[in-house]
Amino acid sequence: MKIIMILFAVTALAAFSYSEIGWPELTEEERDPRVTASEAAAQDGLHPIVEDKKEELKDKAAERGIDIVITEDYRSIEEQQALYERGRSADGDIVTNAAGGESYHNYGLAVDFALRSPEGSVVWDIESDFNGSGQADWLEVVDIAKDLGFEWGGDWDHFKDYPHLQMSFGLSIQELKEAAGVQ
Repeated sequence: MKIIMILFAVTALAAFSYSEIGWPELTEEERDPRVTASEAAAQDGLHPIVEDKKEELKDKAAERGIDIVITEDYRSIEEQQALYERGRSADGDIVTNAAGGESYHNYGLAVDFALRSPEGSVVWDIESDFNGSGQADWLEVVDIAKDLGFEWGGDWDHFKDYPHLQMSFGLSIQELKEAAGVQ
């Protein structure tokens, strides 16, 4: 009975996490033709388009006096599953709601970022204005990222993931999982 309840909870969490977050469900005509599910599923690193946009993001932020650090990018399905198990079946705090195969990181389509403070420490502070522009540096980075085509986890309806940026190319997690042969 306990196993059934755990399976139900995991299934419910996964369903909530991905149907309620607001990830796009696009028609074939609305999809970005540059990337297919099969191509993304075959990635063993960041997709080249995402890699280029990540570098452009860092450069454009630097032009505004903002030093960003990419804290995560591609994660294997196994690495994702290990993160998912933290705080559940492994020691530590819960750090993600996405099991292995359920994150755009697993297909080379997402990065997480943080800021480097003037003192050199890496911070996840969404309010500081280190460059003195009058706008929070974090939100300046988000604006740049959106202009480059990234979707921001801070825009999601039910689960805010402020460091998360992704380029889904209109592909759903389910499509990516199917293309990768993930159950």
